[in-house]
Amino acid sequence: MGIIKEKTLTEYCKQSNDRKAEESLKAWIYEVRASSWKNSNELKEKYGNASIIGSKRVVFNIKGNDFRLIVDVEYKLKIVFVIWFGTHAAYDKIDATKIRYEDQNT
Repeated sequence: MGIIKEKTLTEYCKQSNDRKAEESLKAWIYEVRASSWKNSNELKEKYGNASIIGSKRVVFNIKGNDFRLIVDVEYKLKIVFVIWFGTHAAYDKIDATKIRYEDQNT
């Protein structure tokens, strides 16, 4: 799978005072690049704790659920679009079904 806005994730880790997510995000990026999901069922086989919240939208738990990553997955095109990344506390303050990449403040 290709990852669109991957730089958003790597920049977050560089700028954040809390770099706890960096290694977990690197591992997620590596695994997603090597994946080729055809649908959300295949994604759930690999990431059982991911939340499918729409036909394309998925929420991943990063670093033991300390962080959340919201993406849109285009299964036919084999592309994952990064929409939002932040702490679990920040995630609790947003609507994961409606947030757009442009809304991200990090």
